[in-house]
Amino acid sequence: MFTGKYYHVYNRGINRQLIFFEEKNSLYFLKQFKKYVSPYVDVFAYCLMPNHFHFFIRVKENDSEITYSGKLSVIEKAFKDFFISYVKSINKQYNRTGALLQYKFKRQEVEDESHYTWLIYYIRLNPISAGLCKNFSDWKFSSYTSLISNKNTELKRDEILEWFGGVKQFISFHELNLKSRKQNIEFESKFRIERVK
Repeated sequence: MFTGKYYHVYNRGINRQLIFFEEKNSLYFLKQFKKYVSPYVDVFAYCLMPNHFHFFIRVKENDSEITYSGKLSVIEKAFKDFFISYVKSINKQYNRTGALLQYKFKRQEVEDESHYTWLIYYIRLNPISAGLCKNFSDWKFSSYTSLISNKNTELKRDEILEWFGGVKQFISFHELNLKSRKQNIEFESKFRIERVK
């Protein structure tokens, strides 16, 4: 992962098992992300699903490319520490042992404007596609509501809304494309998005 580059970062539970058992797990996951990873990335979108997660990030201008112990970059080490801290907490809380997440998290570089636009939409479409809610604003652990509100957020809200031409256009883009699911399939195919279930 390189400074200034944009990435879609995602992973799921082993054997597609749950990684979030209660609401407090999702809150803790975001808290640990903020602690370990946020110093190194800007966040444009995220969504936590019961058995997987998505983040759309940009690596900040910092020491993220310096290697740690000759193997991992600082940003890779931050993600590793983040995942370890979360899994340890879940194992302790639920009296379980072993891995919770698939071994390596996946990341795909976002290289063009179309990919950027559709990824922001696609990430927040996940709970609707899974039948967990009907509207973008209904899913609590997604960045959608934070982006359309005036509440403080660490998301790159101004950049995203400017990209879409304002909050009204941002909402309209999501609502109009929700009606045309064919475009979602085309997007996944064009950018080789692995559907995480």
